[in-house]
Formats: sequence, structure tokens, C-alpha cells
Amino acid sequence: MPNGKTVIVVMGVSGSGKTEIGKLLSEELSRPFYDGDDFHPEANIKKMSLGNPLNDEDRKDWLIQLNKLALKHRHSGAIIACSALKKNYRSILRAGMGNYMTFVYLNGSFELIKSRLEKRKGHFMPIDLLKSQFESLEPPSKEITVSIEERPAAIIKKIKKELYN
Repeated sequence: MPNGKTVIVVMGVSGSGKTEIGKLLSEELSRPFYDGDDFHPEANIKKMSLGNPLNDEDRKDWLIQLNKLALKHRHSGAIIACSALKKNYRSILRAGMGNYMTFVYLNGSFELIKSRLEKRKGHFMPIDLLKSQFESLEPPSKEITVSIEERPAAIIKKIKKELYN
């Protein structure tokens, strides 16, 4: 495993490509992929569907669930897609993981991500909530950061280079 980091959390705002990049990374590294959105309680999905942003309390149990998932895969490895917008959210996700977790931040401009969301169909996250996600975002400073302006294959190549250096 690269640098002992067995669990990789692909993070960023909605529309940044977490699921697509997470699935590709999963295939490249032969680790299972989990979409954090699948672990949201129904109340969270309903709240977001109505155009209301989640607060820290709404996210707490969801983040704890994802931490339990990460701990379960601590030694075998996994890729988890999760917004992980704030530093304290990443702390909850990392609890008990030691050096077995790293974050990959998919960085993109509001305009680019908004244009992607406008093309996306069948997702519970309304475009109106994108602004609140950018307002909540505390970009990580010591994690892997990649620009989403490149093609997915180039993004995966950059992530792998960072993981194995």
C-alpha cells in the first residue's frame, strides 16, 4: 500500500467528480469503492432535496458511519467519496485511523462545478446548495490536491504519483 495509506477519501463539493474519480481510483488500486452519499440518513437527503443545507449536527452521525466504514477497511483498503468540507469533518473521518487514511481534494472553481451540476440529472443535491458548500469548504492544506479541470485519466495519474511518492 502506498505510504501505508490504505483508506483514501476522495473529497470536494458536490459536482467535483468524487464518485467518478473514486470509482476509477478503486479500479486502479483494486480497492472497494463506497459513495458517502449512500450512507446519508433519509432525513439528510430529504433536507437537501428541499434545498436546505446540512449543518454540522446533521452531518455528525453520517460522518461517524463513514468513520466506522473506514476503520473496517483500515488494513485491507478502500476508497470513500465524501464531501469532507470542513477540517473537523475530516477529523471525525480520521478518528482511530492513525496513518492509514489520506484525503484527495478535487479542487475546482464555482463556475466549473456549477456548469457540471446543471448537466447532471437524478441527483438529490440542488444547484442552489452549491453556494453553501463553497461557503463551508475549508480546503485541506496537507492533503493531495488535484485540479478537476483535467481529464479523469490525468487526475488519476496525478493522484497515483502523489500516493507513491
